[in-house]
Amino acid sequence: MAIRSFDHVAIPIQNVDAMLAFYRALGFDVKDNGRRYSVHFGDNKINFHPPEAWQNGRVALRGPTAVPGCGDFCFVWDGTADSLRAMLAKAGVQVIEGPVERMGGRNGGDAEGKRLDQRDPDSNLLEFMIYP
Repeated sequence: MAIRSFDHVAIPIQNVDAMLAFYRALGFDVKDNGRRYSVHFGDNKINFHPPEAWQNGRVALRGPTAVPGCGDFCFVWDGTADSLRAMLAKAGVQVIEGPVERMGGRNGGDAEGKRLDQRDPDSNLLEFMIYP
């Protein structure tokens, strides 16, 4: 197969300041040039489309029914559940579920790990997967 990885994903957001502050508190590298917003981790990027972009149709190459809160992202945490809980608590993030046993995407979807779930300020679901 020639597809190797994602380059980036993009979601519409409602509150630019709250979203950037939230992801910054989680340790993401935040890019903000006043018109374009994104967060980075490793070789990955999530583009944020602010209301003035998605509400007026300026961004036409996107899912036509996407609205804030449509995202569901699963990140791999390179540490323990306790260290993840500590980082989330320091950032003021409430865990809504976990750790729970779940199947992840590694090894063709056959990898089992533990996951903790929470939501960002726009109610996108953020999952943190911990593999043994």
